[in-house]
Amino acid sequence: MDLSQFRFPAPFQQLGKWMPTPLATAPLMLALEIARRKELLVAPDTLYGKTFRIQVEDLGLSLCFYCDQGKFRPVYKNARETEADVSLSASSADFFQMASGMEDADTLFFRRRLRIEGNTELGVAVKYWIDASERPAWLSRFAERFLRQPESV
Repeated sequence: MDLSQFRFPAPFQQLGKWMPTPLATAPLMLALEIARRKELLVAPDTLYGKTFRIQVEDLGLSLCFYCDQGKFRPVYKNARETEADVSLSASSADFFQMASGMEDADTLFFRRRLRIEGNTELGVAVKYWIDASERPAWLSRFAERFLRQPESV
């Protein structure tokens, strides 16, 4: 399956507008905390004290968090209006591909499927950090199975 063109249908773009911020942010924060505890995602010192925004375009989600001495903490109050040091915007499929290691951040960025705004130096550091981070084997296996083409009969 080619995920490069996948987008959730238009009604889903309103999801983020109606979903309470703590509920919308919870899955991302849980994933970041599990990855941190398993030492799969160790934040470099350059991220300490910085605020990040993840915008999942096809779901209308704008998720904010900051790095507090290597731990990621949610920003709940006016997440859409919070001034972030760096913002990453992409579709849900592109974030999935980046998280699973199927596509690197550079490829998505140069294909204009990942947008980075704000502090350019920090954005580049985040992009390289994401690409260099180890992914658990189960995530790669899941992505491979998810994307496997059904066999023709």
